[in-house]
Amino acid sequence: MRYCGRDFSAEELDLIRRLIREDPSRTRNEISRRVCRALNWLKPDGGLKDMSCRVALLRMQAGGLIQLPPPRRKKPENRIPITPATEPKEPILLPVHALPPLRLRQVGQVAQARLWNEYIQRYHYLGHQPLPGAQLRYFVFAEEHLLALLGFGAAAWQTAPRDRFIGWSHEQRQRNLHLIVNNARFLVLPWVQSQNLASKILATAVRQLPDDWQRRYAYRPVLLETFVEQSRFIGTSYKAANWIPVGQTQGRGKLGPAGKLSVPIKDLWLYPLVRDFKQLLTCC
Repeated sequence: MRYCGRDFSAEELDLIRRLIREDPSRTRNEISRRVCRALNWLKPDGGLKDMSCRVALLRMQAGGLIQLPPPRRKKPENRIPITPATEPKEPILLPVHALPPLRLRQVGQVAQARLWNEYIQRYHYLGHQPLPGAQLRYFVFAEEHLLALLGFGAAAWQTAPRDRFIGWSHEQRQRNLHLIVNNARFLVLPWVQSQNLASKILATAVRQLPDDWQRRYAYRPVLLETFVEQSRFIGTSYKAANWIPVGQTQGRGKLGPAGKLSVPIKDLWLYPLVRDFKQLLTCC
């Protein structure tokens, strides 16, 4: 059985059932951590792949394979309060070459994370959703002026245009997918109208992100991806920043039935961070 990019054998499913049965007082979080340790399910930096494991266990339960203990706490509502902190500011109408130098500031503290979430919820057409897996979020400033926000997270498990472009096998994708990072959110604030700003931000981000990712997760990504919804955008800023269009999604989403359009079709763009990215993604 496959969950969250990992194959689980019948023996491993039996092991998970034993871990659940042997101590009824264990919480779901504790079970998840024990499963990670027992199966040696680790992130590239050596930490437990705990979040993926929690999702996998919930999907196993939904499929009738295991029975987890009831949750101890009520799931919090994913509502982002809108406050005066994100009210529209004075318009910025200068072209990018007339602005002060751009600075990408990582989101770190809880207060910064809440503010980033609020801006995304208020002004991004997709709203706020937690980014999956390893991630970095940024505010983009020109001096004290906030111009834009960026979010990078885990790559899509499977997408045909990207996988054909790379030319990797199922096993190679399973082993090396963490080397791809998804640009999941990009928001230029609506009161900022600056010619060539978006492509300049993307160019700045691809220079800075590998080092930031190395410091946070102890490895360097080799390829970036992003999905651009056709009905809303044509990818002008990604094209200007030298991203490569490689094809389109089929509009099925993760769980949609074959041959039926269930989500908007998106263009897939890639940006190699190193010249030998294909060799690195198809190795070993």
